Amino acid sequence: MARHARQPRKSARTADERGPSHRWWVLGVIGLAQLMVVLDATIVNIALPSAQQDLGFSDGNRQWIVTAYALAFGSLLLFGGRIADLVGRRVVFLTGLVGFAVASAIGGAAPGFEVLVMARALQGMFAALLAPAALSLLTTTFTVPKERAKAFGIYGAIAGTGGAVGLLLGGVLTEYLDWRWCLYVNLLFAFVAFTGGRRLLTAGAPADRPKLDIPGTVLVSAGLFCIVFGFSRAETHPWSSPDTWGFLVAGAVLVSAFARWQTRAAHPLLPMRVVLDRNRAASFIGMFISGGGMFGVFLFLTYFLQKSLFYSPVSTGLAFLPMVVVMIVTSMTTTNLLVPRIGAKPIVPFGMGLAAAAMAWLTTLDLNSTYFAHVLPPLICLGLGLGMVFATAMNLATAGVAARDAGVASAMVSTSQQVGGSIGTALLNTLATSAAATYLAGRRPTPAAVAQAQLESYSTAYWWSAGFFVVGLLVTGTLYRRGVPQPRVTAEEPATVRV
Repeated sequence: MARHARQPRKSARTADERGPSHRWWVLGVIGLAQLMVVLDATIVNIALPSAQQDLGFSDGNRQWIVTAYALAFGSLLLFGGRIADLVGRRVVFLTGLVGFAVASAIGGAAPGFEVLVMARALQGMFAALLAPAALSLLTTTFTVPKERAKAFGIYGAIAGTGGAVGLLLGGVLTEYLDWRWCLYVNLLFAFVAFTGGRRLLTAGAPADRPKLDIPGTVLVSAGLFCIVFGFSRAETHPWSSPDTWGFLVAGAVLVSAFARWQTRAAHPLLPMRVVLDRNRAASFIGMFISGGGMFGVFLFLTYFLQKSLFYSPVSTGLAFLPMVVVMIVTSMTTTNLLVPRIGAKPIVPFGMGLAAAAMAWLTTLDLNSTYFAHVLPPLICLGLGLGMVFATAMNLATAGVAARDAGVASAMVSTSQQVGGSIGTALLNTLATSAAATYLAGRRPTPAAVAQAQLESYSTAYWWSAGFFVVGLLVTGTLYRRGVPQPRVTAEEPATVRV
């Protein structure tokens, strides 16, 4: 009995000890969970008109179905990442899956607007646990450079294309079943991922657990909440309104106070060693900018296809599939072939440039445009650009991070993308609405004038998105180091790390 008790448990083995096949199964579980989180940001957009008609809420309240998720998700991501470092990534990952599934079930069965908003906020809270835990599991599972490149190529493609997959899946479910299935479908994703995660992920918690920085957690969560909320309010309130700029100023002050506190705290929530590395800083900024531009194009191109070209929800989702395929192929090629040979400095800025060109190309769309001649080419160009950005930025944002900081570094990646997407969508929507109103000023609101006003609004959004990507080109081109990234192993992080 004593001899048996002293034998190490089988579940305590590391990912490397279980062999390469085990690691790829882990990637499948993590990728499925990430897909669920990312597509949920867009799948509900397709279902909104049907949900509004069924539950009877106003146009003014409609935005809260999206905003409630974004507020909870964006403001709690750093906290969720640190919880993963404190408690253990497997526990947090599985907890996030269960909570997300329960919240989705509540939303799917919602009898009214208030319950649906509450469920969306709960989804965002549990997504804030799930997303950083998933990426940190990937970071600590794949430590061999070649395998890591392949894994992050796949993961980056999932993160980049999940929004488009959500549009397609949301269209199919809404058109052939019911809008509620856009939420119920998460139960299937969560069940498969939970079953696989429970069997495949090791159970250990970090040996050197950092303490939770409570003041820092409060400051950054409140600050990010105010920033996302302020930009969301800009969709329905003018920029001069205290309901808009007041929250933005408060958010900026709180985030600044958080940054100052992190230099003094004994156990900072976001250690400066994580963000001061040039490659990681460039990656975080790249994810922020590309998140804003990507979600913006999904929103406005969806409206263009459905309102201007009269596509069905399913046809709209199918229209994005070529971009998805190109992003997947580009992500894999970039991380496996290009980055190991020439580094990130030429790749990410070039991807930003391609994305900017694609946005400028989209401004040429009009009521006579056809899919294959006019919509598809810029979508392919955008897929090439984003495929270069996402996988590379995600890989370098978590490369060389000590195991004890893997969760919070991963959370910074998700925070950058989510907050960038929330701000970008709100800002672009405000600018687009203003452009449409400006065009209609002094004109009779005939159907032709209204249709042209919509085109003006879309074009304005595309031009601003192009500007975002140009800024991304300049910033990442300046910050990324020259040369091929070298794997670094520190005393805090052995070559074989515990999942």
